[in-house]
Amino acid sequence: MQALQQQDFRALVDNHPRAIMLSTTEPRIAYVNRMFRSVTGYQTEEVVGQAPSMLSSGLHSPEFYQAMWKSLSDYGRWEGVIWNRRKNGETYPQWLTIYPVIRDGRQFFAGVFTDVGDIAAGDERLASLAYYDPLTELPNRSLFQEFLKARVAQRERDGGCFAVLYVDLDFFKSINDLHGHECGDQVLQQAAQCIKSVLRKGDVVARLSGDEFAVIIELQNDEDLESVCQRMTQIFQAPIIVGAREYFLSASVGAAVYPGHGRTGAELLQNADRAMYSAKMAGRSCYRIYSAVDTERGRYRQRLSEALIASVKTAPEEFSVVYQPQYHLATGEVAAVEALLRWNHPEFGPVSPGDFVAIAEQRGHIHELTEHLVRCVLADLSDKTARLPEGLGLAINISARQITDSRLEALLTPLFERIRGVGWVPEIEITETHLMNLSRQCLNRLQEFGEQGVVVAIDDFGTGYSSLAYLHALPVQVLKIDRQFIWRLGGKSRDSRIVSAILGIAEALDLEVVAEGIETEEQHNKLRELNCHRGQGFLMARPAPWQKLIPLFFDRNQD
Repeated sequence: MQALQQQDFRALVDNHPRAIMLSTTEPRIAYVNRMFRSVTGYQTEEVVGQAPSMLSSGLHSPEFYQAMWKSLSDYGRWEGVIWNRRKNGETYPQWLTIYPVIRDGRQFFAGVFTDVGDIAAGDERLASLAYYDPLTELPNRSLFQEFLKARVAQRERDGGCFAVLYVDLDFFKSINDLHGHECGDQVLQQAAQCIKSVLRKGDVVARLSGDEFAVIIELQNDEDLESVCQRMTQIFQAPIIVGAREYFLSASVGAAVYPGHGRTGAELLQNADRAMYSAKMAGRSCYRIYSAVDTERGRYRQRLSEALIASVKTAPEEFSVVYQPQYHLATGEVAAVEALLRWNHPEFGPVSPGDFVAIAEQRGHIHELTEHLVRCVLADLSDKTARLPEGLGLAINISARQITDSRLEALLTPLFERIRGVGWVPEIEITETHLMNLSRQCLNRLQEFGEQGVVVAIDDFGTGYSSLAYLHALPVQVLKIDRQFIWRLGGKSRDSRIVSAILGIAEALDLEVVAEGIETEEQHNKLRELNCHRGQGFLMARPAPWQKLIPLFFDRNQD
């Protein structure tokens, strides 16, 4: 085969899909190809013979270039992201590879690069670079940090300001758990499009990880930030549609503004993250702008989260169970007890279940909490010093995320056997908001529980979006009316009508109803008047340890 002629070689390089520049060791630019001209905007005659520094953006420190040349000297290669400037003055990020080449006995340096700031740069960029998320085709955390560093450097010079938003999709993990990762990926792709639709030209959005996104927005006036944050939360009020199914998400958004909330990219992203957690603590589906007060709360929650994970793994003695009785409202007799997990930490003291259960679900440790609950209940039920009245129910709370967990059956089987062994009936409670998005696999698993004699209850009923058709299809036997509808019971209040309507639905579907949070005689009397079946609350009995609970069985169930 004849050797390639020089003009053939030049034609091959000139049509290479990446930009290529050869420079001498002085250094001076000796050659550029067609893609170089396309990316930079410079023509050949404008750059050949010039120093490569003419392309510099001015964003990098002298130490950056010293490290680059040291890598070339030590390893014969440098590779990474570098910010350069086009002919029109625009700065942009390149993925640049530099290595030495020998041509006609002379040494040159070859620089091969791709414009990684160009979203439309092509599939090759997605396949070969570690700077884009392949699922959403958005910049990933690494490239976002590069964008953020450059924006900070630019604003240091011109004195402008911008904001960083940290966007977290609420309840997304339950979609993965209940419907599978393939469905979750499609929902994420749609969510990314929703976020992009809110932004303006020049704004930047990236997927950091999982269901977390980050945004850089330019601020022209004081109203800009509030406007974008509002649109970011409102865009998720409409359902995300994948296939023929609707998925309801919401977004918690945190914002930090340069330079008031941070003078480096790392500070801004961290403080936007802290503000986002403040939004979650405020109830989700909202936004918060960074403040020092919120930071303290965020730090407390982070410390609490770290403490919980450590305790779950190494300190079982910190967990205990208390039991709250449920009563037949017509007779006053004990009908069932609900087992409630408690956590008493050496530093934080007693921690509210509303705090630590939510953390365990977010961090993926809810199964370990259930293990502690089951362990404590089994220890209490092993006490045979008192003969227990038969026929009562013993209820535990299960997260919807656990229903298809392969570990759940092995965990619950000995508990159910022990409950049946004392002549009681096992019950599991799942919140309504989780039940409404259960997959067919999860519903089948609940059906299996029912066939095994386990009572399935919908907890916090009235807080979700149950339709009658869906409620009729659920394999449940009990509805627990959320306490928010019990607090204001009495007279002709709307809550009385809501409770009456729920009781009517339950009667039509042959379901038993439990009222939660009964605290006054007026509430108790009204529920009896409405013929509610069961009730629980501080008026009748507060949650108590097992040994203090036993006398209640006999006080209420024996003459």
